[in-house]
Amino acid sequence: MGRHWRILAALLSLALVSAGPADDGRWYAGDFSFSDELGGFRILSIKGKGTRADPIEITEALISTEPVTLVIRAANAASLDTLRQNSFHMKISAVNQSKLAWIGFEFELEEIRGKPSDFYDGLSFGQTNPNPDFFSSDRYAHFQNQFESFDRLRFDDGHSDPGVTTGFGFFVTDVTPVAEFYLVEDPLIPDS
Repeated sequence: MGRHWRILAALLSLALVSAGPADDGRWYAGDFSFSDELGGFRILSIKGKGTRADPIEITEALISTEPVTLVIRAANAASLDTLRQNSFHMKISAVNQSKLAWIGFEFELEEIRGKPSDFYDGLSFGQTNPNPDFFSSDRYAHFQNQFESFDRLRFDDGHSDPGVTTGFGFFVTDVTPVAEFYLVEDPLIPDS
């Protein structure tokens, strides 16, 4: 009987580790859902709660060198409290599945798709707590956090060859929470 329980436990743990998107096509972690519905990349896995000790970790494959957009939604929009600040720690592991090396990488927040976040929307890369310890990359030695007139992170001084996975860590805050916002991811390639 003990052997059967061990096999069942192993199968259940495998199912939890390899859990994919929900029926609505979204991937859930922490208080949010994440979607690759706008194309150009694929989410491969997601886990975490969004705390500093347990950040939301997304592994994704970027197919081209064009900017891609991750759609982020409140998992329960009805519970948004505009008096409370939403914030979460995030790690992205980006697999370079393009045919070109990246010499840098930018992330940009948008509350309205196609319009860079500004000071007035309350969305930022930790502008209320600009702790440099919250930002990291395993392949780029330098980062710059640009708060105005948009919210953008730029990682450089390194490279990521095709087939290589690159890790990034950062902190997102939204002092006036909205039900949906966007993270534009832009791998930078050498000029030819």
